[in-house]
Amino acid sequence: MFYYLLKYVLLGPLLRLVFRPRIEGLEHVPASGPAIVAGNHLSFSDHFLMPAILKRRITFLAKAEYFTGPGLKGRLTAFFFRSAGQIPVDRSGKEAGQAAIREGLGVLGRGELLGIYPEGTRSHDGRLYKGKVGVAVMALRAGVPVVPCAMIGTFEAQPPGKVVPRVRRVTIRFGEPLDFSRYAGMEKEKAVLRAVTDEIMYAILSLSEQEYVDRYAAVVKAEQADARKERRFPRTPLG
Repeated sequence: MFYYLLKYVLLGPLLRLVFRPRIEGLEHVPASGPAIVAGNHLSFSDHFLMPAILKRRITFLAKAEYFTGPGLKGRLTAFFFRSAGQIPVDRSGKEAGQAAIREGLGVLGRGELLGIYPEGTRSHDGRLYKGKVGVAVMALRAGVPVVPCAMIGTFEAQPPGKVVPRVRRVTIRFGEPLDFSRYAGMEKEKAVLRAVTDEIMYAILSLSEQEYVDRYAAVVKAEQADARKERRFPRTPLG
């Protein structure tokens, strides 16, 4: 109930007013049945813009930190995401990837739409980064199509760290569904998973026209954080 209240009454009209989203290729999203919508991830606003414009309900796998924040803000954020039907996924530890896959397959098994950001995290600089293979595992195991999606302009409207978005028009562009039935039963083959994931990322890239970086965003972020720390606290000759 809260999902549709947000979509049609509370948040949806506000998002349409602020971002005036231009929608392209909406006909590529299946009207029924399970499917994965795989998109680039540029802004916190992405979580809400796509559900606001889709006719069908879509469930995203959201990082667990959105559900475990401290204080009143943390509790309100957790309530908001849970009420909107989003699923928390712990991204730490060896079992993190498997937990996300189990949750995603559960959504697809119910015949629903599953939203995934294959990069695994928001882009910190507006570029498109290498995709993780979890999206390929789910697509092959569930035997569902993958609809590529590009969010365009959301980075400029609300880059990481900006709480209040700028009033700016954005574009949400969907591509033709990708069919990977030719790889059925091969979800344990690493080369196949990499090939499927790269095909998905190339489709997103073609829609978004971003600059592509063939590295994981989380690794690049960690390296940059270490570099900033080193500049602030340089090591002495004694270590």
